[in-house]
Amino acid sequence: MNLEVHKPQQKVVLYPRNMICSCCFVVIRQLLEKEGAKILNIKPGEVEIMFNPLEHNREYYTELLSAHGFEPIFSRERQIVEKIKLAVIELIHKAGNVNSMIRNSDYLVERLGLSYAYLTNLFSRHEHITLEKFIILHKIEKVKELIEYDEYTLSEIAVQLGYSSVQYLSAQFRQVTGISVTEYKKGGYSRMPVDLIGDQSLTEQPGKEQ
Repeated sequence: MNLEVHKPQQKVVLYPRNMICSCCFVVIRQLLEKEGAKILNIKPGEVEIMFNPLEHNREYYTELLSAHGFEPIFSRERQIVEKIKLAVIELIHKAGNVNSMIRNSDYLVERLGLSYAYLTNLFSRHEHITLEKFIILHKIEKVKELIEYDEYTLSEIAVQLGYSSVQYLSAQFRQVTGISVTEYKKGGYSRMPVDLIGDQSLTEQPGKEQ
């Protein structure tokens, strides 16, 4: 008579950085499952897994993800900062016209359950830019994307992203990129990958392609 052998199981929660899109979820799931982990729950910035502790440990899976660009976040404050980034990305890049109907501050407060003053102070302590600047950089990259799609007028883009006027959008675009919207429309400029937006060394130049 064959008796089923019950393997020991351990549950842990990992907090990988840069979980910004559905493709990241797929990659992380494949990496962990290939190494014997069972995914119990996965959401932006957080993965709960179960595995056999006789085969691997938490550090093993942490290093596995880190080696593929998903570095771990250990402190609570850093986890909150990562959640702020993910919330900004969700609102600006994935929520469509919702951004024109809700203030950024209200959205972040609702999503994270913390005061906006606390979130802005925390973000500034851990990042090299303010939360306001981070949001602006993402909005400008979204403007670039919508311009390239060529499906909306500049007025429609301004409304979609919550700008009070085309003039305000155009002025902020030039301030951030160093070029005008008209010049960008002529082509030859590259956009910034979403996960790199906010890196000062990469956002100071307009990104002219060679």
